[in-house]
Amino acid sequence: MSDISNQHKELEIQKNIRQAEDDLVTWIQNALDKTKYGDLEESQFRNLVRISDTTESAEVIKNFIRYQVGRDKKWGRGKESLAEKIIEDIDVNIKKNAQIIAECCQTDYKPIWLELIRRYLGYGARHLKYIKDGKL
Repeated sequence: MSDISNQHKELEIQKNIRQAEDDLVTWIQNALDKTKYGDLEESQFRNLVRISDTTESAEVIKNFIRYQVGRDKKWGRGKESLAEKIIEDIDVNIKKNAQIIAECCQTDYKPIWLELIRRYLGYGARHLKYIKDGKL
């Protein structure tokens, strides 16, 4: 494939990722607003964002979330927990969007999935800041 074709494909992927951002923001805001969790600190959520930025594996990200659940109750526990909702969003909603984008652009979904997860978690860090310090 030529460089121009590769560039065109990459631009198309990025366009589709940007178009998915409303869904990502809505999903993480709902997760933070409608699930049960303890006194989750922004720094703890930012650690999750950092993990997502340093790995190429969705499984590593989910493993880190489960590790945090095992350490304390700040991420919540059980079906109604923030941790379970984030993992569910990663495995269902975000993965489905990544697969649709990949199919449209005829490429592997995994790099797109990771990019969507990273954005989802980044928007989550922002919304948690709003919940903690910004609500009127």
